[in-house]
Amino acid sequence: MDTLVKNGAYEIAENLSSTLNFKGKEIAIILAAGHGKRIKSRLSKMLHTIWGVPTVERVYNACHDGIKSVSLIVVVGIKAIDVMEVLGKRECTAYAYQEFQNGTGHALQIALKKINEKNFEGNIYVLPGDMGLINKETMFRFRKDFINSGSDMMVLTGIYKGNPSENQYGRIIRVKEKDETGKSSGKDHDRVIEILEYKDIMALPADQLYKVNFNGRVYSFTKEELIGNNEFNSGVYAFNYKILINLVKHLSSNNAQGEVYITDLISLFNKNNYTVMATSPSEQYVVMGFNNKSVLKKMETVARKHNYNRLKDIIEIDDPDDFFIHESVIDQIIELDKLNVPLDITIGKGVYIGKGVRLNYNNEFKQNSFIDGDILFGKNVVIWKDVQISAFTGQTMKIGDDVQILWGNIIKGNIEIGRGTRIESSVRLTGSDEFPLRVGSDVLIKGTSYIFGSIIKDGVFIEHSVIIKKKVKRQFSAKGVIQPVRFYIPAPEGIDVIEDL
Repeated sequence: MDTLVKNGAYEIAENLSSTLNFKGKEIAIILAAGHGKRIKSRLSKMLHTIWGVPTVERVYNACHDGIKSVSLIVVVGIKAIDVMEVLGKRECTAYAYQEFQNGTGHALQIALKKINEKNFEGNIYVLPGDMGLINKETMFRFRKDFINSGSDMMVLTGIYKGNPSENQYGRIIRVKEKDETGKSSGKDHDRVIEILEYKDIMALPADQLYKVNFNGRVYSFTKEELIGNNEFNSGVYAFNYKILINLVKHLSSNNAQGEVYITDLISLFNKNNYTVMATSPSEQYVVMGFNNKSVLKKMETVARKHNYNRLKDIIEIDDPDDFFIHESVIDQIIELDKLNVPLDITIGKGVYIGKGVRLNYNNEFKQNSFIDGDILFGKNVVIWKDVQISAFTGQTMKIGDDVQILWGNIIKGNIEIGRGTRIESSVRLTGSDEFPLRVGSDVLIKGTSYIFGSIIKDGVFIEHSVIIKKKVKRQFSAKGVIQPVRFYIPAPEGIDVIEDL
């Protein structure tokens, strides 16, 4: 690794880290150090997006929103600087840099160094940074299940729905109701014994029982029984910190891969007579992680379907398979719906509505329109096909009631458009921080026109004109009609460098 990159990563991790809240008694650790070779991309695996948000940020949000007073530690490694710059500096969040990727257990050990053992006693939650469908509801329930169980360690598991022979996840091996002799397992029933990898199951002889010792008893499993076990490890864990900090130092890399694994903590907890339990979420898709582009695409499809189901009975979406509405906008729509006034919002095929957009009653967005940024819509606004509307960071655009913006227009920047204005096709409108664009009410702009940083008064008609940093006033002719502006072109610059061939 390049020394400058390494030193830069340590420095950025230090600068972006903030003080953790040890009094909150809840710390979540996100493992985001891997690059993901199988994803075959220069972009960090953790920064691939699901429904417009990087996966590591989705995991972060699930923890932050689902666990009250939680502090977070994000372990970064390959592409560390990229990951940290996306998440940025956040309250009660620290970054731990894993210079050499030596397994999930090693990443956990590095993260735990960020915690002052004397100042903290509580719960630790560990999650992979690629679990981009996990949500706050899952983390809230996982925490609740862990606390209510009274266990010392808990695994969040998934339930495989497909053909058992195609399930290549590690199986959760639990204590049966009865041991090999037929005696009741008592209070040990359902405790987690171990996670048995698929390849190890397949290597077992078909006619030989798999036997494990647990608390002085033997439990037997047939190979067929193990293959048919549909409960698998998701990679999400909860721990009692005081127990974890004493046992994690005993993790070793004595395996074929030469790496340190979190899963080995299960046997360490059991050997020291601590309780390991497991729970599964109500929605199974939340435990999906990805190693390749095809699974990432499936996760995007799941997210789209989930968000469509949230909206399908509130607004009209022309194509459930081809639209994007940022989740913050979806939340806003749902809040509007609670007022019990019909929204009459229509979303055409291929429409993109990004973060910061605020919709209103009777807004219509036709095919392939693109809306992104801090944009406030009035009522009864129609955005036609292939329109692009965007505001840069720190800018706000306001579009008044009864506005129509026709085909293919590009409108961007610091702009206000008044009530009843109609902007016909082939128009470009731009406003900057220094030169905002203000378009009055009942204005008509048409033809191939470009307007930048100007003030357009109410009722003005502009056609086939280029207007840059001008004030266009409303003036009546002798006949009592507003004077139109047509074919206005500013004086050219640089004409002295142009000559005939």
